[in-house]
Amino acid sequence: MTDTADNDKSMASEIPADHRVVEIPQEPVELYKILKFEGLASSGGEAKSLVASGQVLVNYAVERQKRKKIGNGDTIEFNNEKIYIQLAISAATDAELKPSTAEVESDVNAEEDTANTSVDQQALISRDKEEKK
Repeated sequence: MTDTADNDKSMASEIPADHRVVEIPQEPVELYKILKFEGLASSGGEAKSLVASGQVLVNYAVERQKRKKIGNGDTIEFNNEKIYIQLAISAATDAELKPSTAEVESDVNAEEDTANTSVDQQALISRDKEEKK
């Protein structure tokens, strides 16, 4: 991919009017797989052949890498079909909602600290009662 294509991708914040939106559950996805699953090629082998022969454009430039990694905001053109790739919202939301290991450990440690504090307070209260007798 050229610098110009990178700039075009970063500036493309809106979906081009003449493109069909294809949502992917995660990124990256290999180019030939998108061609196959979107019905632009009848098989993976045919999709790879189409790419290798220079018939497919990615981000408005000829792409010959069959396994080119495609992600959110990329465009694909083949045989008068124009596709805009968009990461499915649920995939991004799920990843954002899952707590990290550090967050889980922090929560567990906080619960243990609370439990220990509660036990310590109960011991002090019991000791105070014993001393007052």
